[in-house]
Amino acid sequence: MITAALRRPVLHALQAVARPMALFVALFIALQAPATAAPAAQVLQSAESVVSDAPQFPERAPGIVTVPLPDDWSSRVPRLDGSVWYRVQFDPVGGAGRNELLALYVPRACSNLEVWLNGRVIYRGGRMDEPLTRNCHYPQLVPLPGGVLLSQGNTLDIKLRGQALQRVAARQRAAGLSELVIGDHAELLERQRQARFWNVDAVAAANLALAVLGAALVALAWLNRREAAMGYFGLMSLGWSVLSARLWWRDLPMDSASIEFLVCLGFTPILALAVQFLLSHAGVRSRMLEAALLAQCVVLPMSLLLAGPARLFELASAWYLVLAAEAVGAMGLHLHILWRERRHEFWTMAPALAAGAAVLLAEVAVQRGWLASPPVPLLQFALPVLLLALAVRLLLVFGRAQRHVDIGRHVMEARIREVTAEAERNYAQIAEMRVEQVTQQERKRIAADLHDDLGAKLLTIVHTSESERISSLAREALEEMRLSVRGLTGKPVRLADALADWRAETVSRLGQANIEIDWRSLAEETDQVLPARGYVQTTRILREAVSNIIKHSGASHCKVRCAIADGQFGINIQDNGKGIPMELDGKLDRGHGMSSMKHRAKQMQGQCLVESGPGYGTVIRLTLPLGPELPAGAGR
Repeated sequence: MITAALRRPVLHALQAVARPMALFVALFIALQAPATAAPAAQVLQSAESVVSDAPQFPERAPGIVTVPLPDDWSSRVPRLDGSVWYRVQFDPVGGAGRNELLALYVPRACSNLEVWLNGRVIYRGGRMDEPLTRNCHYPQLVPLPGGVLLSQGNTLDIKLRGQALQRVAARQRAAGLSELVIGDHAELLERQRQARFWNVDAVAAANLALAVLGAALVALAWLNRREAAMGYFGLMSLGWSVLSARLWWRDLPMDSASIEFLVCLGFTPILALAVQFLLSHAGVRSRMLEAALLAQCVVLPMSLLLAGPARLFELASAWYLVLAAEAVGAMGLHLHILWRERRHEFWTMAPALAAGAAVLLAEVAVQRGWLASPPVPLLQFALPVLLLALAVRLLLVFGRAQRHVDIGRHVMEARIREVTAEAERNYAQIAEMRVEQVTQQERKRIAADLHDDLGAKLLTIVHTSESERISSLAREALEEMRLSVRGLTGKPVRLADALADWRAETVSRLGQANIEIDWRSLAEETDQVLPARGYVQTTRILREAVSNIIKHSGASHCKVRCAIADGQFGINIQDNGKGIPMELDGKLDRGHGMSSMKHRAKQMQGQCLVESGPGYGTVIRLTLPLGPELPAGAGR
């Protein structure tokens, strides 16, 4: 008896299984409806048959017998691996006056066929030799041309190329010819489309969707290493999709024996991944079981190689029984663990795993000959549908878990932000004020030390040294020291005051070198400022530029132009000297201190460009960002 607590999950599980099954049944009925209303056609259920690889039907060959259709080689000629000819006689449906196009419909011809009408070939399903075209799952429709068709007494010859049951890995790929149907082309075309949909198209679509979801699961497992179960399931889905390609890929680039061998090999890793998924999803790991699955992946191909291709089906059927038993056992263990530890998941997994076990056991019964082969490839169609349902469920569970994790993380982060926001603001303000105070104090201390100690000593050298060169060097060092001290104070400098200082120093130095200077400052007064560091670095750039003019240019005239545009201050220095010589090969950073000038400009988020050439002097273009304007009357 099902208790009240268990009634709801059982109902949910039954609804989860019933809805997709009802959808498939409705779709099947809708697709079958036109066929039931179609007019009758000729169904040929017997034919003359002879084993022969002749290019045409061997009319006088011994061994011609009448066989019923469908003709299953595994029961009539069990060890035949080659070609068989079939011949049937028929009159067109409706007599000679029929105007509609007639066609021959062959529901199953494994592996490939060739059709002759009244001595003329009218159809070939593909290659009749290795690598053989594999049409076992493809229903084939052959139009009967009116120019070849007679009003009575038509002869239809069919050459079938197939494989013995012992040489294939599954009973569905053993050679055989179904009954033949002759009738209206339009009606048979609709019948062929329906059969192809269920045998090929639906299988291919289901496996394509499974491959996409499998790849998504593998990617998610790669990004979330703790989700190993999803990774196993994704790899299993991808492997099954690849293995199912044999149903719709008719012209494989290998001979039939190699394909059948590889198909057998494919089931072992897929089974191993399925078992690993079931155990991992249940939270169980067994090193011994993993080693056994790995060993099985080696033992199976070795056994197939030792048995040889002539006994492939017999050994493959035994292995299928073993693999199916392992899969069903893993499903049972998985459900047992869920029942004990996570019973809420049991009612979701139980219907899907039970359906999967039923499909596997039914396929084993078909391979052993206990059940007839179904008209639709049961394993290749039903199993992907079940795997798709499980893949969607895994994605939904993963998405729900991630959503809960995200919600919990967001709630925690919000609480942490609420608790620490005020403390962080207060700490930031205090720290900023403290850093600024300490920085200012340290700068002032260093500036005072330089001014009181180093400045006093340099000044003493200037006034007491008997060497003019030493006195000059000390004076220059004293000026550099004062400039550095001014930068350390951190006080911004008015641009107008800076221009006045630069002009006075530049005019004085160039005048002493007998170089005429044309200096034009800003056209209007401005209250904009330069940062202290910007003032120091600009002063050094100008000094370096003036030194280059005096020492290297040989110029007699120098022009300086200043401007402000778009929040930036620009100053251009141009001389009429000899320019930079060609020996430097255009690499202006190699000499004359230009590399240091550009480096200083870059430190201030500015730019220093040098243009020069023999005969037209040198132009230095310096561009620097400006600070905010000072309040009215400040700093004056």
